[in-house]
Amino acid sequence: MLVTIFDYGAGNLHSLAKALETPGVEVRVEPDPARATETDALVLPGVGAFGAAAERLAPAREAMREAIEGGLPTLGICLGMQLLFEESAEGPGAGLGVVPGMVTRLRAQRVPQIGWNELEDGGAREPLLSTAPLDIAYFANSYVCRPAAGVVDATVTAWATHEGDRFPAAVRRGSAVGVQFHPEKSSRAGVEFVRAFVEAARLGAGARR
Repeated sequence: MLVTIFDYGAGNLHSLAKALETPGVEVRVEPDPARATETDALVLPGVGAFGAAAERLAPAREAMREAIEGGLPTLGICLGMQLLFEESAEGPGAGLGVVPGMVTRLRAQRVPQIGWNELEDGGAREPLLSTAPLDIAYFANSYVCRPAAGVVDATVTAWATHEGDRFPAAVRRGSAVGVQFHPEKSSRAGVEFVRAFVEAARLGAGARR
C-alpha cells in the first residue's frame, strides 16, 4: 500500500512519516501535486502558511479535488485540514473546496494556540476517533476552519474551544478527514489515530479493487 504525503515545502515531515509507517505500507513524500494523487491514500501535512501551500497546490488543484471527491482516502492535518476548505483569511489562493466554508483567525487574545486541548464530540462521531480514542490532542494554530452553516452538522465530527472560541477540531467529507490538531505529536493515542486512518484506507483500497 502506498501512502503519499504532499509536500508543499513547509517543514520537517519526519514525525508524520514515522507515524504513517506500518508493515506493508510505503510512505512517499511528493512535491508534485499532479503525482501526489497517484496513491492509495493522501496526506496533507500540517506545517506552513495557507497562501504558499495554495500556490504549490494550484497547478493540479482541480485534479486533486476530483480525486478526493472520487473517494481517495485523504487526511488533512492542521494546515492540511484548512486546505480542504475554500479559502483562508491567512493568505491568498484557493483551497480544494472539498468542504464548503472559510478559514479565519482564532477569536482569542492568546494566538497562536500552542499546547494540549480537549476534544468534544461533533454532530457525527468520527469513526477514526472510535477506533483510536483521542480525548485530548496537541494543537499549534492561529487559524481555524468555519464550515458553511448548512454543512456543520454533517461534516464536523469533533470540536475544541480556545478562550471561548469553539471551532471544528475534526471534519469528514466522504473519505476525506481533516483534523486541526497534530495527531503525530499527540502522544501514543495520536499515532494510533494516524494508523487507524492508514488501516481504514487499506481496507477501502481492498474493497475498491
